[in-house]
Amino acid sequence: MNILLNLLWLFFGGWTTALSWFTTCIFMVISIIGIPWARAAFNIGLLNLWPFGSTVADRAHVTKQPDIGTGALGLIGNILWFVFCGWWLALIHLGWAVLLGITIIGIPFAAQHLKLAGISLAPIGKAIVFK
Repeated sequence: MNILLNLLWLFFGGWTTALSWFTTCIFMVISIIGIPWARAAFNIGLLNLWPFGSTVADRAHVTKQPDIGTGALGLIGNILWFVFCGWWLALIHLGWAVLLGITIIGIPFAAQHLKLAGISLAPIGKAIVFK
């Protein structure tokens, strides 16, 4: 069922949002200033590419090792992300979740937008786990 829902997600626009996140990731790396946020943008792109059957987890729990993104610098990076772009990205996903949640057929897609809203708030130090 997850494969069918993911294919529908991709067909109705998931591939465009994933592509835009991967492109954003490339520009972040090129700009050098955005390198700390490039991995977070890549993770959001992965979640946009295949949201059904995947979850967002703390990277420290997945890898069982702390790293620079899961410590104090990751917290500072998440605060900067939230201030400059995280809150409005989350609002966009919440808006889509409300619109899709109104229809019965859109409820599974609304749930995925809620997942995307959550990672949009503070993506640094997170990993996407595919089931």
